[in-house]
Amino acid sequence: MTDDHQHNDYQPVRILTEDSPPLYMHYGEDFIDYKFPAGTRVIYPNLPMKGIENRGAAIRYAINHPEGDCKPLYARLKPGMKVTIAIDDISVPLPPMKTPDLRQQILEIVIDMLEDHGVDDYEMIVALALHRRMTGPEIKRMVGDKIFNKYYPHRLYNMDAEDRDNMVVLGKTKHDEEVQVVKRAAESDLLIYVNINYVPMNGGYKSIGTGLSGYQAIRHHHNPHTIRKSDSYMDPENSELYRRNVRQAKVLKEHVDVFHIETTLNNKMYDDQLNFLSKPEEEWSQAEWAKFKAMQWTLKKLPRAAKRNMFHKIPADYGMIGCFAGETDQVHQKTLQKCWQQHAVEVDGQADIVVYGIPFASPYNVNSILNPLLLRVMALGYFFNMYRGKPLVKKGGTIIVTHPCYDEFDAEHHPSYIEFFNRCLPETRDSHELAKRWEKEFANNPNYIEMFRRGNAYHGVHPFYMWYWAENGQAHVGEVIVVGAENDHVPERLGWRSARTMDEALDMAKETQGKDSNVTVMHHPPFVIADVK
Repeated sequence: MTDDHQHNDYQPVRILTEDSPPLYMHYGEDFIDYKFPAGTRVIYPNLPMKGIENRGAAIRYAINHPEGDCKPLYARLKPGMKVTIAIDDISVPLPPMKTPDLRQQILEIVIDMLEDHGVDDYEMIVALALHRRMTGPEIKRMVGDKIFNKYYPHRLYNMDAEDRDNMVVLGKTKHDEEVQVVKRAAESDLLIYVNINYVPMNGGYKSIGTGLSGYQAIRHHHNPHTIRKSDSYMDPENSELYRRNVRQAKVLKEHVDVFHIETTLNNKMYDDQLNFLSKPEEEWSQAEWAKFKAMQWTLKKLPRAAKRNMFHKIPADYGMIGCFAGETDQVHQKTLQKCWQQHAVEVDGQADIVVYGIPFASPYNVNSILNPLLLRVMALGYFFNMYRGKPLVKKGGTIIVTHPCYDEFDAEHHPSYIEFFNRCLPETRDSHELAKRWEKEFANNPNYIEMFRRGNAYHGVHPFYMWYWAENGQAHVGEVIVVGAENDHVPERLGWRSARTMDEALDMAKETQGKDSNVTVMHHPPFVIADVK
């Protein structure tokens, strides 16, 4: 089912001609436009699937008609039992969705059901793993005023993966991997996990195996060896990281009864005023081109901090296209089907050169700065991995990205990133060497632990994971060229080449790939996953 404006002849894969208009691309907090040569292939996102109008009814149906050999939620409840509800944090979806957030709608329904069945010992935990603590206003926006005012901070709170008294190890997998979880969840009669899914790498066993864990468990799958063995993060069947999460989650489920609730979102990132940005440029009206040029001009005049603040305040107009509940694996299979249906675009063959415009945001800089390490992981960790089957760029191919590469860090959110970038990277970019020499030091640094526990900092080990996350992309491509870097040292430290213009970047790439090499532009966001044949 499609959105009202979608039409049957819409083609997400297009070949540009001499008459094709310029393409716009994200350039951090700005937009650039460039007229690519005729013959360039462009992959656009599928248009949004129609969202479910009555979300509440869909949520209630899912929890009353669960997937797998699983009783409905109401049949699992009894007076006096202890229940823990784990909630995905602010890293999903991206950008944050318009209110009411789906997590609010699910919690309201679940809490009413708990109370109707005499369950009064329940708590809600934001499943941060090693992410930063959410602020009170951020949690309030996510769960709504009613729940926040009644339960925060005593029965609704951020987990603390470094609180040794409230984290427990349940055992080990057959591969000697510790399984660590929040003590409250481990001691509960029922763990309800509430997921938001907008790409296939979210949800399922990955959430259970990671979301309520700490460094002791996460280090077994967030490491260079695992990342290099993962063919694609977007396809759980080919992800070593996901396989390890499955092993850990199954041990957890031997100790804890888990009821999983997953929702799938469409890709309607823009409201009606900005929705033209999700369409092919050749379909823009003159008024839409004028609106784009006005936006582009205005952004150039604004200070970067003002632009950043403005973008983070624009919520996405996502619709819910699926809600499933019950056994983790069966639920996630249904979720994946919806994700592929929305995001997967069939593409014929790999490209020699692939171009991405890098936007202002990643899952790890909500209300913050896309620093150089997060820029790299967006290019080589996330955008590179937006494929199913085989990578869009051929082995040894060239990736071109557009971003100013500013040397800016948020000292409150990313303090250990600053040391990693300025102390470790000047000595080596090799992930295995970085892990061997510094990972444990950063993970156990008492100052970083204190900022993680008491402030709003990501865990001290987090920049290492971001570096590893780009490992298979880095190993696959021959080179990365960045267009428009405002300095030389950031691209150089990342191991990238620099070009002043897109013309120059394409010339550089064709020197490496050959003058007849083909070019593909991945035109996202909204996100598109190339199903490469």
